[in-house]
Amino acid sequence: MRYLYTFILFLSLNISSDNLYYFEDEYDENRFNNLIKDIRCPKCTSGSLSSSNAPISEDLKIKIAQMINENKTDQEIKDYVSSRFGQDSLYEPELNNTTYILWYSPFVFLLLAFLIFFFRKK
Repeated sequence: MRYLYTFILFLSLNISSDNLYYFEDEYDENRFNNLIKDIRCPKCTSGSLSSSNAPISEDLKIKIAQMINENKTDQEIKDYVSSRFGQDSLYEPELNNTTYILWYSPFVFLLLAFLIFFFRKK
């Protein structure tokens, strides 16, 4: 009898469960998975949405799934997230007046290191 109760409980949990994020095709599901890897969790210090279970990140995942089902482009979704949570919410922020140092500083430091190494050797 105990096994019957366990089976009924297991069956009822599986029947009542539903997908949290619904997509029409596999392409949209792949887009969703790529987007939540590219967007930072607003509450976490350095984690992506895919690795976060914070309530705000769960709400944002639902919003992203909704926007995908509304046929929004990836850029429109990223624009929404960055306007709502700031440029820091994207792992690859766009190139503009406030982020050009972020994009070009590695090349400048590499050039300086090369010049120092080259002229110091002589």
